[in-house]
Amino acid sequence: DVQLQASGGGLVQTGGSLTLSCAASGFSFDDYVVGWFRQAPGREREAVSCISISDGLTYYADFVKGRFTISSDDGKGTVYLRMNSLKPEDAADYSCAAFGSTSGSYCLFARLYDYWGQGTLVTVSS
Repeated sequence: DVQLQASGGGLVQTGGSLTLSCAASGFSFDDYVVGWFRQAPGREREAVSCISISDGLTYYADFVKGRFTISSDDGKGTVYLRMNSLKPEDAADYSCAAFGSTSGSYCLFARLYDYWGQGTLVTVSS
């Protein structure tokens, strides 16, 4: 029973910071790639960042490089997304997803993911 649960969303002002968490259970954490995706009203779902748990390699969408950081805590089975310098366009429903692999190559492509969790809403006010 693979479970992914995103949490940590909330309201933050432009320029502020927020950290999201993705709690994973029901699978071998080290054998998976975990990614963060977001979808704003009226917009397509887009990849934000992903990490291969086995080697810790990380990947980022261009629009968040330098602002967001993805990390994992293997002991807790949790992946984090630290978001800094938030912009109004970052407001969206953020979800985490996973697929079984020890390589994160192409992990910004949503079609690779098998498991999806419920999202957490991030609102950015101006």
